[in-house]
Amino acid sequence: MAEPGQSRRTEDRGADRELAHLREQIDKVDVEILECLNRRARVVQDVGRLKRESGGAVYSAGREAEIVRRLRDGNEGPFPDAAIAAVFREIVSGTRALEKVVHVAYLGPAGTFSHRAAIEIFGRQAVLEPQVSIADVFTAVERGRVQLGVAPIENTTEGIVTATYDLLPGFAGTLCGEFMLSVSYDLLSTSGRLADVHRVASHPQPLGQCRGWLDRNLPGVERVETPSTAAAAQLATEDDGVAAIAGGIAGQDCGLRAVELAIEDRQDNTTRFVLIGTKPPERGDAERTSAVFTLRKDESGALHRLLEPFASRGVNLTSLHLRPIKDKPWEYLFFMELEGHATDPRVAEALEVAGGVAHSHRVLGSFPHADRRE
Repeated sequence: MAEPGQSRRTEDRGADRELAHLREQIDKVDVEILECLNRRARVVQDVGRLKRESGGAVYSAGREAEIVRRLRDGNEGPFPDAAIAAVFREIVSGTRALEKVVHVAYLGPAGTFSHRAAIEIFGRQAVLEPQVSIADVFTAVERGRVQLGVAPIENTTEGIVTATYDLLPGFAGTLCGEFMLSVSYDLLSTSGRLADVHRVASHPQPLGQCRGWLDRNLPGVERVETPSTAAAAQLATEDDGVAAIAGGIAGQDCGLRAVELAIEDRQDNTTRFVLIGTKPPERGDAERTSAVFTLRKDESGALHRLLEPFASRGVNLTSLHLRPIKDKPWEYLFFMELEGHATDPRVAEALEVAGGVAHSHRVLGSFPHADRRE
């Protein structure tokens, strides 16, 4: 009869052999995956050759979203659906670089939510170039220093990002896509103690998105606007009395401690980013179109006549925003977003009729609708 210790050692050796066998299977699968990736890469190289010959855009938001959607819909498990987007983002990023390395401008420095959005959209094989302001992002695209730019345009708490809207009418390029990013902010300082906070610094948008928490917990404390959350984090490292509202990554990079985590006023706090470029994107399955109009302020009923062509043709307007026209008091730009592509017959007809009513108008671009599950 085997001793208890000997029986346990025999069981352990059996488990070790089984584990080694399973790891051998994993190693074989990994080799097969790499072979498939290289086969995919060779096909992408052929795609790149055709795009260079035709002048097509390297990045296609619709196509890349379609890849993830198709794979997720066909996934039988046990590989989790939630991981598909992250894995294939890097696969696509790596093989896209074989066509052409994509240069992307974003509101920097590194560590901002614009930086995070750029990484999640383009992966880590793209060259991400930080800019001092949103205006610099637009300029970098217009002057050809980068192929694409990422700019925040709207937040669920604070509404529109006015700097982006004010730049769109004069932008020589086009909207190419959109991306939704869940945003959470921490209050960060060198000590991590609330009692040490004498000033709070951040970009105006995060300050607004955390206004309720600040009013309750730091009433009367000075709030300082900075060009970005990363700049606020840097300021906090230089002054023990300053706390920054920023993402956790920015705090880690600067060596700051958390005073309080997740201080945003809404749990569903989300920022929508737009992609800007000089080449219209390929059509996707779900399209959105953005346009801007001006009206003569002395015409009665002009706004009604501007909106009627869309309603009568069954074109759904998803948003309508007003921005004042510079140097023209009480005159406004009307920004519309609607479902459908600008070349769809109903949409094209509605835009044409509305354009006839308007004093001036311009289609800012048609682009794939972001999948909020990403």
